Amino acid sequence: MSWTDERVELLKRLWQEGRSASQIAAELAGGATRNAVIGKIHRLGLSGRGQPTTTTKRQRRTTQVPAPAARKHTTPATVGALALSPLHAPAPVPLAERKHALVVPIAKRLPIEKLTEQTCKWPIGDPGHADFHFCGHQSLEGLPYCEYHAGIAYQTPDPRRRMKRAHA
Repeated sequence: MSWTDERVELLKRLWQEGRSASQIAAELAGGATRNAVIGKIHRLGLSGRGQPTTTTKRQRRTTQVPAPAARKHTTPATVGALALSPLHAPAPVPLAERKHALVVPIAKRLPIEKLTEQTCKWPIGDPGHADFHFCGHQSLEGLPYCEYHAGIAYQTPDPRRRMKRAHA
């Protein structure tokens, strides 16, 4: 397809009327495509147009948030992949109970020299201070910690993390 002077003039007139590139391509005879029309428009520097085909301006929509009383029941937002989550997640232990379980009676507090195979070896405090000691409760069979500290030390791994290691 060649751009003759007549075709260029027709292109300019139709473009100024506000026609689209597809409409102009349909009016031009000789197999002009939409992309050919767009390319010629850019080469001619015809960026500005005449009056647009629609003279009414659209009003911008404003989003209005309904009042809390008018809101309908919505489902809570989900976080993460729920297919991998357990059906009944264990209830978290309140912080007050955790602090209570950390209290070790003075009689059970042991320095490193008095630890045995049957005592909990969970360190408590700063090793640089004089009040540093070990838990001293009865340890579980085959483990170095009591039941409470073993629950802290040996947590079940995240199933997604376990799957990632298996595929690596």
